[in-house]
Amino acid sequence: MIVTEEAAVSFAQAWIDAWNSHNLNRILEHYATNVVFHSPFIVKVLGDNTGRITGKPALTAYFTRGLAAYPDLHFQLHTVLRGIDGITLYYTSVNGLLAAEIMLLDPAGKIATVHAHYNHV
Repeated sequence: MIVTEEAAVSFAQAWIDAWNSHNLNRILEHYATNVVFHSPFIVKVLGDNTGRITGKPALTAYFTRGLAAYPDLHFQLHTVLRGIDGITLYYTSVNGLLAAEIMLLDPAGKIATVHAHYNHV
């Protein structure tokens, strides 16, 4: 299924707003229970050289540490790209880093897989 432009923009804005609220429950609402999350920040924040987290409990622990490590976190959305069963968000992340997150969505519209990319980490 191709994600519609309206659905992609709505999802992206809700995701950005959740992160900017620093409300962990709002953030986690966007993720599937069996999510697989890849990010160089996993290496930096958790010291896990795989750069991968599997499952919502592990993601919860990672996001908790990330929010504590970056208390001034504020994301600014630049654009949303859409594709088959997923979207890519291009935004300004922590410390002014440029970020692109490729998010594959499950049939319920929750994020099932994420590949996060940054211009510097």
